[in-house]
Amino acid sequence: MKKHLAVLAFAAASAMALAAQPAVELYTQAEQGALKLLSHTYRVGASADGNDDFNFVTQGGQEILFFFERYTFGARVAKRHDISFLYQPLEIVTNVKFKSAVQIDDTVFAAGSQMKLTYGFPFYRTTYRYRFLGNDTTYLSGGAAVQLRNASIRFENLSGAANQLVVSQNLGIVPALAVAGRLGIGASGFLGFEATGSYASSAFFNGADFEFEGSIVDASLRGGVLLDGGSEIFLNGRFFGGSARGVSGYPDLYWTEAESNETANFISALSITVGATLKLR
Repeated sequence: MKKHLAVLAFAAASAMALAAQPAVELYTQAEQGALKLLSHTYRVGASADGNDDFNFVTQGGQEILFFFERYTFGARVAKRHDISFLYQPLEIVTNVKFKSAVQIDDTVFAAGSQMKLTYGFPFYRTTYRYRFLGNDTTYLSGGAAVQLRNASIRFENLSGAANQLVVSQNLGIVPALAVAGRLGIGASGFLGFEATGSYASSAFFNGADFEFEGSIVDASLRGGVLLDGGSEIFLNGRFFGGSARGVSGYPDLYWTEAESNETANFISALSITVGATLKLR
């Protein structure tokens, strides 16, 4: 936890230092729209012990569209250095009646259980990119990002006296690489892309003494129009996904951690949003 706070403090201090520079452009960005889960499976505990690879799409009510949003505050320094702070809330709550028994983290939910399922996976991300090609309207940039995940996943049985609840919560830091580009079209149009991603095994990348694989990918394409004053509006299509698989070797410190240390979580999704960027100075 101390490491997490130190990284966030460093990011905040860096942002304030950049904002104090005379050649800084500040902006804020928001986008909202619809989210479609393409695939989403989740398991806590070993499959050999009877724990299910639960399919949130086909079994957990995530086959419909959900509201989706993202918010960004950023700074551009000397036309070359881009630093941004992103918050993406994501909490999907569904209600479903189980048609067959499901075992999660050694807890068996019987067929007919009336369930409330909560998949909360919001994150905060700080990104730095350097524009090594181009100008204000057409450019290519690359850099790195640090993402703070804030996961809370809950299976709650609402059926009578069953009184069953499985909770798994996790807070952690994920480093990633980031690229972005834009092509100006005509007097005010543009096409752009952004991508952030990483793949890591803890034993190699994070210095842990156990194997644990994880990945994230967040890639988007957008088209938009520049407005007077440097602001813009856009339509954005995004694919994002992630994975976590392995057996954690960290000690259990919190009552909201899963009973089992083994997990397998895979998610992929598409979103279509409309958004706007407001230039602050």
